Amino acid sequence: MTIRTKTPNLLDDPPVPVQAKLAAAWTSFMFLYIYVDYFALYKPGVIDDLRAGVVFEFDISPTLLTMMLASVAIPALMVMLSMALPARANRATNLVVASLCIPYSVFNAAGESWNWASFYALSIGIEVLLLAFILRSAWTWPRTPAVQAAPATTGLRQDLRQ
Repeated sequence: MTIRTKTPNLLDDPPVPVQAKLAAAWTSFMFLYIYVDYFALYKPGVIDDLRAGVVFEFDISPTLLTMMLASVAIPALMVMLSMALPARANRATNLVVASLCIPYSVFNAAGESWNWASFYALSIGIEVLLLAFILRSAWTWPRTPAVQAAPATTGLRQDLRQ
């Protein structure tokens, strides 16, 4: 009597480069960031305030809109920079920018009523989790051991002389 046992076909799980993980995390952060602002427009009175020229407690001005654009442009640029910067600069940039984005994300709940606590807790919670993933990925960036070039090049030089 034979017993058939099926061995599961394991899916190939190749390692993902740190740069790709960081770019994906910043992309997810950007989608969430934009949609939170978009869905916040559905809150009662927000559109009326916008028509009256007020956001939060600030008058809408070129300076305010420039600051808002900069706050969105920074994580948007991090998607590209995470793929383009050399490893050392990439790691440092991600650590600094993600660290600065955490208090900025938490500030979004300032002045909100408890009626909206679940909306802001979920959105800020996910944003902070994504930023924590970015910090962890950048902090634990794998290092390659330094390779001594002297013995390898010496042998090549001797081969060329012969």
